[in-house]
Amino acid sequence: MRATLAIARREFAAYFATPVAAVFIVIFLVLSATLTFTLGGFFARNQADLLPFFGFVPWLLLFLVPALSMRLWAEERRSGTVEALLTLPIAPWQAVLGKWLAAWGFCILALLLTFPLVLSVNILGQPDNGAILAGYLGCVLVAGAYLALGAAMSALTRNQVVGFVLGVAGCFLFAAAGSPVIGEFLSANWPALAEAARGISIAERFGNCVRGVIALPDLVFFVAFIAFWLCANAAILDARRAS
Repeated sequence: MRATLAIARREFAAYFATPVAAVFIVIFLVLSATLTFTLGGFFARNQADLLPFFGFVPWLLLFLVPALSMRLWAEERRSGTVEALLTLPIAPWQAVLGKWLAAWGFCILALLLTFPLVLSVNILGQPDNGAILAGYLGCVLVAGAYLALGAAMSALTRNQVVGFVLGVAGCFLFAAAGSPVIGEFLSANWPALAEAARGISIAERFGNCVRGVIALPDLVFFVAFIAFWLCANAAILDARRAS
C-alpha cells in the first residue's frame, strides 16, 4: 500500500506541475456554472436546490474525465516510461490504483470548488442539504467510475486522442444505457435487455443519489464497476509487460 500511495502522491503533484490542473478546473467550473444558471434555469425555477447542477454534471464529466484519464497510460506508453515504471518492485495493480487515486482525488477537488453553488442555495432559501450531500457523493462515485473505465481505455493505446475517444464512448455507453429512448427501443425488441441496461446504467444509479437516496445496491454497483475496470487495467498492463 505504501508504494500505491507514493505513486498517487507523485501523480497528484504532477497535475499541478503543468497547466493541466488549471485548465481542467477552470473549464469544469465555468461550464457547470454556465449550464446551471442558463440552460438549467436556476433562478427561473424559484426553488432552493441544486437539481439543475446535478442534471448536467454527469454529462460534463463524461467528456472531461476521459480528457483527464487519456494521458494516464497512453502518454506513459508513447514516451516509453511505462516499461521503467513496471520494472519497479511493484505489482501492476499498485501502479493502476495509485494513478487512479491521484486522478480521483483531483476530480474530487474540482467538485469541492463548486461550493459557491451550495452557499448560494442556502442564502436564497432552505434547501435539503442532505439531498445535496447525497448528490455530491453521487458525483464523486460517477467520476471514479468514469476514471476507472477511461484509464483502462488509455492502457490499450499509445495515442491519447484514441484513448479519449474510447473513454468517451465507453462512458457514454454506461451513462445512456438507462435513458428512456434506449429503454423504449429495447423494451419493444428485447425486453430482457431493457432491464439489464437499466441495471448497468450509471445515470440511473446517479439519479437515485440526486433524489437523496443512498441505496446499498447503488454503492455496490459503483464499487464493483470501479473494481472491474481497475482489474481490467492491471490485466492489460500485465499482458503488455509479458509480451
